[in-house]
Amino acid sequence: MNDGLLLIISAPSGAGKTSLINALLAQDAALALSTSCTTRLQRDGETDGVHYHFLSPAAFQQAVADGAFLEFAEVFGNHYGTRAADVRACLAAGRDLVLEIDWQGAQQVRQRFPAAIGIFVVPPNVAELERRLCGRATDSAAVIAQRMAQARSDLTHYVEYDYVVVNDEFETALQHLAAIVTAERLRLTRQQLHLTALFTD
Repeated sequence: MNDGLLLIISAPSGAGKTSLINALLAQDAALALSTSCTTRLQRDGETDGVHYHFLSPAAFQQAVADGAFLEFAEVFGNHYGTRAADVRACLAAGRDLVLEIDWQGAQQVRQRFPAAIGIFVVPPNVAELERRLCGRATDSAAVIAQRMAQARSDLTHYVEYDYVVVNDEFETALQHLAAIVTAERLRLTRQQLHLTALFTD
């Protein structure tokens, strides 16, 4: 059995990455989403172990010291990390896994999993990105300005990925994302194991 695919999906804040991933997972039962660890406060409606593994800052730093994380980063004052053991177990079971992480984490993952597939989601333009951030109506003008500055910086890292998906029209972007997953599953190197009997019979 082949190991599962490891898919890294990143985007600047406000590009619609999370909504696209949730829709992709809803239509593709063979995909799983890695559950990250974080030091940020648990929000209403979130379940520990489902949305995130919520850790105290001390517990997070201990996990870092123990080498438990495949990748970790600080984003807007909070720490996020992906447990290496969880990822390896999922892939070894042949399950395709999505990592929803930023470019910092993606760089770390690619060092240890060079075969990971990187997908970068972008808005159609910066003006639309700002409109979406303002439309959330949850952040102050100062926070939005901070997020916009970070987003402009994040966008410069698109060249580090294998694919770029423009999230202008949601359903089209979702189709493109699903097409990438299908294409990667159909690569010759992944199909050879299943087709050996056909071509040697």
